[in-house]
Amino acid sequence: MAFSLIPREEKFFDLLEEAAANVYKVAVTFKGLVTKWDLDDPRIRQIRDLEHDGDSMAHDIFDRLNRTFVTPLDREDIHGLASDLDDILDLINSVTQRMHRYQIKEIRPELIEQADVLDQAVSALVKAVGQLRNMGNTRRILDYCIEVDRLENEGDRVLDHALSGLFVQEKNPIEIIKWKEIFEVAEAAIDNCEDVSNTIETIIVKHS
Repeated sequence: MAFSLIPREEKFFDLLEEAAANVYKVAVTFKGLVTKWDLDDPRIRQIRDLEHDGDSMAHDIFDRLNRTFVTPLDREDIHGLASDLDDILDLINSVTQRMHRYQIKEIRPELIEQADVLDQAVSALVKAVGQLRNMGNTRRILDYCIEVDRLENEGDRVLDHALSGLFVQEKNPIEIIKWKEIFEVAEAAIDNCEDVSNTIETIIVKHS
């Protein structure tokens, strides 16, 4: 078996788990926000602040990658995981800020469905990321990835339903433009969960 006399920097597992947990906190906050929407809700600012925290976490990971000689996973995979997790944060914050900027008064039920799918997908990702330091349990990790893939398909279904209902029910073209954008950005956040899942599956293949 090949080995290195130079110890690997295992801190990356802690950093990735911390980043994933922050994404989950944002997803849960977003779900609560859209369930009981209020333009003055302090959770709007909280999501923005957590997104900034996520940026700092990602930059910390990138900086450590530049300074670490031996990493526990391939550098491109660590970088990809950190980037994709940060992208999910960016998209959730983007949806939230659009809703506030557009002065959305009432939430369409399909957005609540999207928030629920996103919450479930991120929850599965947190569990998958948490298992990466234990490559002896790849079956469990892959099961979490399969669940994320299923939820991404569910997100596509919800988006199709949301857009169909929007074009049929809404008569104000400005509202159509606003909500089409909100729905599509929310779906992009769900899509990015699958990007994280795909990177994790690649890591499993490399280490199996």
